Amino acid sequence: MENPVIIFGATQLGRAAREIFDGNGNVVYCFLDDNKKLHNTEIDNVTVLGATDDDGYLKLIGKKCDAFVALDDNKLRKNVVKMLQEVRHVQPVNGIHNTSIIATSADMGHGNFIDQGAKIGAGSSIGNHCLIHAGSIIGPEVKVGDFVQIGAGTVLGAGTEVEEEAFIGAGVTVAGGVTIGKGARVGAGSVVVAPVKAGETVFGNPAQKIGG
Repeated sequence: MENPVIIFGATQLGRAAREIFDGNGNVVYCFLDDNKKLHNTEIDNVTVLGATDDDGYLKLIGKKCDAFVALDDNKLRKNVVKMLQEVRHVQPVNGIHNTSIIATSADMGHGNFIDQGAKIGAGSSIGNHCLIHAGSIIGPEVKVGDFVQIGAGTVLGAGTEVEEEAFIGAGVTVAGGVTIGKGARVGAGSVVVAPVKAGETVFGNPAQKIGG
């Protein structure tokens, strides 16, 4: 990556993304964030120059700068990604920590956040705009859909499938071959040994459905 990066989002995820790009020798041009209290302040020596819809800075993307979306709210992240694709005609770049390990036979889309110590196994497929936090282990031949969030220290067994927009908390273990449905949520520390249906929330050891 030769161009400087503009990071959308100046909260914890944005700071982690800045750390990733800095560690890879990439220049972070600025943060953009909708919290006006942050505007014209510095975070880790990078200035928050404006809001995420500030056209003056958006015009730089695709010409002089690349973009990375560091927003952990899926709705907000989707909105910014859509704007970048439809207005600027660009895809957000991947932010991959230099201590992560990704098998040469794995494949990955655009705009993913892969934090320190994450491991992605042989033949696995990561979609677009996923957040894979520190120390996560994604086993061989795992399929992860778009806009998935995987918490720190989570382990996905071989052949697991995580469908789009699913959220898996920190320290979760998912047995090999299990499917986590679209938009499902798995509470932190859970052990998942059976499929989770789309939209369900599960928690515990073994994980059980909670709520209606």
